Amino acid sequence: MRILYGVVGSGMGHAIRSSVVIRKLIDEGHEVHIVASGGAVGFLKQRFGGVTEIWGLDMVVVDNEVDKLMTAAQNAKGLLKRLPANVREFFEVESEFAPEVVISDFETWSWMFGKFHGRPIICIDNIQIINRCTHAPEILEGEEDNFQIAKSIVKARTPRANEYLITTFFHPPVRKKRTRLVPPILRPSILEAKVETGDHVLVYQTSDSFKTLPDMLKQLDVPVLVYGLRRGLESDQVDGNLVYRPFSDTQFVEDLATCSGVIASAGFTLMSEAVHLGKPYLATPVGGQFEQILNARYLKSLGYGSYEMSLTPEALVAFTRERERYQANLATYERHDNTVTLEALDHFLNKVAAGLI
Repeated sequence: MRILYGVVGSGMGHAIRSSVVIRKLIDEGHEVHIVASGGAVGFLKQRFGGVTEIWGLDMVVVDNEVDKLMTAAQNAKGLLKRLPANVREFFEVESEFAPEVVISDFETWSWMFGKFHGRPIICIDNIQIINRCTHAPEILEGEEDNFQIAKSIVKARTPRANEYLITTFFHPPVRKKRTRLVPPILRPSILEAKVETGDHVLVYQTSDSFKTLPDMLKQLDVPVLVYGLRRGLESDQVDGNLVYRPFSDTQFVEDLATCSGVIASAGFTLMSEAVHLGKPYLATPVGGQFEQILNARYLKSLGYGSYEMSLTPEALVAFTRERERYQANLATYERHDNTVTLEALDHFLNKVAAGLI
């Protein structure tokens, strides 16, 4: 089957998740044409070769908060300079490929192609949970306006698809038809990781907003492995109880699987990996990005960790003291490989092949 697969480029989690699904589709003999934007392009091109790049919206984050004015200005500039020719080229390429079905990981242009040409569309992402599920008042408290804005944006990205598979480790009630909650899609290195509980805490922060974080981490009485805060490293750098590490996917997964806790943003991919591995999580959501706030609040409500909009030394100490309680709660989480999610996708494709969709 010829499949057009669209991947949004905001955050690498979409590309990581989609690469697992794309590999499965190719191994099963499907012909997959990938369209992506932003950082997802290079990631997917390295793994699968040809990728059609399409312009996509992006966010500008300053001091760990979305800068709405700078974001609007940057996107307006891209809209004027790149969009018309880029989209025309995209439609020409995909028309020649003639896909029989479209899969979208929160990517609008592939969805638009599917709608324009009357192709079946299935959406596989975590963000549709904002619009297609009901969230308790305590989850939304204080963020009701941001929720309504995020909900309207999410609803407009890929509306009226034939089916929605929402990857998630939390399970609010589904409120819309053609919607199914499925376990997170995990990369093979996570599924194969040997899980232990060491002494170290793993920190992953790439934003310049966390310049004071190292001084706070030095006040902890545990080893801390730090990724992202020092760029361009070629080897470990030791500073007291801190070890700054150059990024290596193999080493990172090993450090994640053997840590006693994680301190990182509230992006869904790393959070879901940590939950699967049973690792307590202290989340630092990006301000103004409702999806991260939602992830963090559900994490806390389940007792798998906590979150802070602004990290303090007291919050870090409290997190390290509560790790055993979080670990006990995480032990009750029902772990899955990718079987349930990928079988749901196969079921959809089989219906398309049989002419039922």
